[in-house]
Amino acid sequence: MQDLIIAIQHSALYQVILVFFAFYPMVSSITWISTSLFFYFRWERKTPPGVFEPLQDASPVTILIPAFCEGRVIRRTLEGVLAIDYPNREVLVIDDASTDDTVDEVMPFVERGDVRLIRKRFNEGKAMALNDAMPCARGELVLIMDADAYPDPQILNYLVPHFESVRVAGVTGNPRVANRGSFLAKLQLIEFASIVGLLRRSQRIWGRLLTMSGVVGIFRRSALIDVGLYSPEMATEDIDITWKLQRHYYDVRYEPRALVWMQVPSTLRGLIRQRIRWAKGLGQVLRRHGDILLRWSDRRIWPVLIEATLSVIWAYCVVLLTLLWSLSYVFGYPPVGVSPFPNWWGMLIATMCLAQLMTGVLLDRRYDKSLTPYFGVAVFYPIIYWMLMALITFFATPSGMRSPKRENAPTRWRTARE
Repeated sequence: MQDLIIAIQHSALYQVILVFFAFYPMVSSITWISTSLFFYFRWERKTPPGVFEPLQDASPVTILIPAFCEGRVIRRTLEGVLAIDYPNREVLVIDDASTDDTVDEVMPFVERGDVRLIRKRFNEGKAMALNDAMPCARGELVLIMDADAYPDPQILNYLVPHFESVRVAGVTGNPRVANRGSFLAKLQLIEFASIVGLLRRSQRIWGRLLTMSGVVGIFRRSALIDVGLYSPEMATEDIDITWKLQRHYYDVRYEPRALVWMQVPSTLRGLIRQRIRWAKGLGQVLRRHGDILLRWSDRRIWPVLIEATLSVIWAYCVVLLTLLWSLSYVFGYPPVGVSPFPNWWGMLIATMCLAQLMTGVLLDRRYDKSLTPYFGVAVFYPIIYWMLMALITFFATPSGMRSPKRENAPTRWRTARE
């Protein structure tokens, strides 16, 4: 075994992997920081929160809320949705055969005429619930929200003006973490500000987005129909619909002022289950849409595809190198190119990671003044979160990359939210 370990660590392939492992987080952090700052100075700085231009045409908007066993949270969501300051909207809840009191919680709003309700007799998942509701929507614009989210009252005043451009098919908002009590929730708060928000700003500069957030996003209904609506078999229907729209040359945008407050998993079990689904869904998207590298007409989405692929490869490098180095120590052979103690390059990577996290916090604090004090947990992000996400990616992505036995089988809700 020792001879095998020594041979591996002196091979050319090992040297290539080691260089990629060391340089990828540095290059990606510099890229994300620089391009997100460009987005800020080019667009975001000129449009402060709380300021929006009066709408020339208040296009009708249908707010779609798919729900499965959301009885604990949906009342508050509907109260928030009905408080949205917009003159021409309707609210449509799709109950996907819930087995709890979701319908009972929605009915008072239905009886008052504030909400319309679609009741499905068979549970078929979020994507099918949205597809079934599209013919019932009265508005050409549809705002899709999760049933445990709480929107800012001005959200539509920020989102709707983007559709003055006929090329725009979707605009994603800025999800903010509402439940911040647990350590994991605090880490996700930093993640959504410094990873999700920063990356979406960067991708707008690149010209394409990786995903329209499933928590909140507004679409042109005719564009959704044009691309065949949602794909029920995809574990992450929001990533897939984003790529489908962009492959049909629609424009998809990010609006950081469009805030929505959401619930994130507060337990390790809940977080792992969520991220397994995300990793599997990304694998499905890479498998389904990987052929864009062969099409020059899809070149504007190449940076998103390449970055997503490299992030998966890097996660595999993290896991495999950690395993190899651990075996090296077990068999008494010090690993090549690595130290058990923090060295100069490791500290440089950690510093760049913290600089990226700080940039995201500074950009998003204009929308969430209470965000800054939570930066203290950022030091744990590269130590704990990177390894956890790398392990999940390592084990879950292959299931998405494999062709499923039943290609068109819908992905159903697993359980009520944790």
